Amino acid sequence: MILISLIAVLFGGGLLAWALGRWNPQASRWVSLLALTTDLVLALDLWKRHADAVGLSGKGPWITAVNLAWIPQLGIRFHLALDGLSLLLVVLTLFLGLMSVVTSWREIKTHVGFFHFNLLWVLAAALGVFLALDLFLFAFFWEMMLVPMYLLIGIWGHENRAYAAIKFFIFTQASGLLMLVAIIALAMIHYADTGVLTFDYFQLLHTPLSPAIATWLMLGFLAAFLVKLPAVPFHTWLPDAHTQAPTAGSVILAGVLLQTGAYGLLRFIVPLFPHAALRFTPIALTIGVIGILYGAFQAFAQTDLKRLVAYGSVSHMAFILLGVFTWNALALQGSVMQMLASGLSTGALFMLVGSLQERIHTRDMTKMGGIWSIAPRMGAIGMFFAMAALGIPGLANFPGEFLTLLATYRAHVTLTILATAGFVPATIYALTLVQKTFHGKKSRDMVFVDYSVREMSMMSVLMLVVIWLGVYPQSVLSLASPALMGLQHMAALPHTLAGTRP
Repeated sequence: MILISLIAVLFGGGLLAWALGRWNPQASRWVSLLALTTDLVLALDLWKRHADAVGLSGKGPWITAVNLAWIPQLGIRFHLALDGLSLLLVVLTLFLGLMSVVTSWREIKTHVGFFHFNLLWVLAAALGVFLALDLFLFAFFWEMMLVPMYLLIGIWGHENRAYAAIKFFIFTQASGLLMLVAIIALAMIHYADTGVLTFDYFQLLHTPLSPAIATWLMLGFLAAFLVKLPAVPFHTWLPDAHTQAPTAGSVILAGVLLQTGAYGLLRFIVPLFPHAALRFTPIALTIGVIGILYGAFQAFAQTDLKRLVAYGSVSHMAFILLGVFTWNALALQGSVMQMLASGLSTGALFMLVGSLQERIHTRDMTKMGGIWSIAPRMGAIGMFFAMAALGIPGLANFPGEFLTLLATYRAHVTLTILATAGFVPATIYALTLVQKTFHGKKSRDMVFVDYSVREMSMMSVLMLVVIWLGVYPQSVLSLASPALMGLQHMAALPHTLAGTRP
């Protein structure tokens, strides 16, 4: 029942934080901190106790599961399960959730209890997405993420928050409805073939589908995942949402919600529709390369610091699309590393931008400059995470991008060259971020305090994790490896169809 506890603690913590916030806003912060810390301890304990189960013991990829009747008349069950891949994303979600509460400690001053209610509920829904193995339950949690995030942007966002919140809602709601239609259609096809009405992931894996039907169903799932990833040209909601969201909202968007799209590609698209996904490969790879280049060039062109980081995130997440559709075991490992690294480094940059905006009341880089002399600790941390986002060896982004490009090179040399060219504008925008913000002459008189002990502690922990993943990526790859094993067998599919050895 530990999987139910992980979700229930956040739901209950959110309700308690909302209730206490009416009398004592500070209490809601501490309740949120306690709920997330409790869940993180439970998740890390699972990691520790089941290290052998996901290692060499041969027990299979699944660590623990719960499967209860929910709506038996419709074949819907409350089926949650945890493997190495979902465990990594659960830990990432809880860790960034903890960072979000800490970074919003002073930023959020109105409706504090309701803010933490929405924050914890969107995190609880994200955990449900990473754990659900009943497709109806998965869709339920997928839609549940939408409303709390809409409220986080619409209530506590910045100057143009209403527009950004509505745009986010329309994009994600419309694409989510397409996925729900595809889920129901898949269940009905399975029922017509077997006489069993079910939404269970493992049973639906074996549903026989014609090539045309498989393609249409895959596109329904793909719409939701590409919008959430986000892939070009479905990305236009993201820069606005990031720019207008409060700092905690941007961290959750970049570090958690975008990863649900990547997770959907790995967990559902390839296993449920392998042949349809294979036929879609040329389009997916093209979209991936365009996303890498487009995101990097757009980031280079920005003067708003948040929009710069947001477009950089579009470029980073495109590497995941490239890795999934390269049909190579090495690329799958690179995709997992990129999911974790992008969530951490981009989330940290949004935390830095939020701290700057709180102090100087602007995101415009033309109105900054010379901040290093005022706040050297912020400058040093800004340079560190700009280099991490760039993919410097020894930091978390490097293994994911390197593995993805190495695997892609074996199959698509031209696409790899084009994707690698994205590092040129990426280098420029990373250096521009540091130069225009922290170096040069002061554009105006600014007096503010440097990072506090609380903020330095938070950023130091993030830096240590980024270094750990960069220096020792095998620590997480070994955990995810059994979960990726089935996908690695599917990676041989193009070679099998071609009659060659993989």
